[in-house]
Amino acid sequence: MRALVTGGIGFIGTNLSHRLLSDGNEVILFDNLSRAGVQHNLDWLIATHGKKLQFVQGDIRDFDAVLKAIQNIDAVFHLAAQVAVTTSVSNPREDFSINAQGTLNVLEAARRQEPMPVVLYTSTNKVYGGLEHLGVVEGSSRYEFENLPEGVSEACPLDFHSPYGCSKGAADQYVRDYHRIYGLPSIVFRMSCIYGPHQFGNEDQGWVAHFCITGIRGGQLTIYGDGKQVRDLLYVDELVELMLRAYKNIDRVAGQVFNVGGGPTNTISIWTEFRDVLRPLVGELPAMNFAEFRPGDQKIYVSDIRKAKTLLGWAPSVKIAEGLGMLVDTWKVVMTAKVG
Repeated sequence: MRALVTGGIGFIGTNLSHRLLSDGNEVILFDNLSRAGVQHNLDWLIATHGKKLQFVQGDIRDFDAVLKAIQNIDAVFHLAAQVAVTTSVSNPREDFSINAQGTLNVLEAARRQEPMPVVLYTSTNKVYGGLEHLGVVEGSSRYEFENLPEGVSEACPLDFHSPYGCSKGAADQYVRDYHRIYGLPSIVFRMSCIYGPHQFGNEDQGWVAHFCITGIRGGQLTIYGDGKQVRDLLYVDELVELMLRAYKNIDRVAGQVFNVGGGPTNTISIWTEFRDVLRPLVGELPAMNFAEFRPGDQKIYVSDIRKAKTLLGWAPSVKIAEGLGMLVDTWKVVMTAKVG
């Protein structure tokens, strides 16, 4: 496979690129180096894989740059995005230009190729909005769906909430429609909380890594809401495996949308339960305070992953405590190296 990975040195991009290169594929990493920490990821990939990788510094808002990078490509893993709801609220024009216009650039560049490459797009559960139409019950440590034991399926009505939800949702629908109208072999993954190595989480995005990093080095956390919000967590290696399965089975799954996360067996509330898993890993919990819920924050989101299981034979196996242990161990090594 000759693959183009947009956002190729971001969190998911680094893990995906590492797997692709380790499997002997030719990989072009396309990234504008705008996100904090990505230079570290690029340095690590170069140190690990050397001249086997090709890095192109470019921006998906630059159509000519995208068109040049996509020549003779078998698969485009389109991960480049503006990823924070808070940033989208403060700067919706930039959010739109990256997520919506940037994705359209990728699709148009792919459509011009012969044959057209597979395009796999990483969307988000935010396309479903606040899920106010679903019954939610508040328990002592978490929220639960009133009558949705398997979680949110792909049949859930779309309800874009926040500029981020709108821009990612618009791109999500463009990717689907380019399959219907132009026959582009595309796939959409609507992702829940993905976590793992090479994730430079912060207060606005990547909360799992942010909590773990703060726990290791000390500092203060702000919990937005009451800490009972529930998410299903998926370790990044398992997302990468699903992506590769989707590519290999493109003849059967082109045009499909998949909800992707840890599913109902890998759920946790973001603080009232998460803290009990984090504490033994870091020794002492960071100081924390509470703030108001943020716009578009879902009290509970759990992915119904049965479609991916049925069509791709995929199911997550890394449990939350195991995955967090690997993440914390990785960051301890990184921080020790920086001190040294």
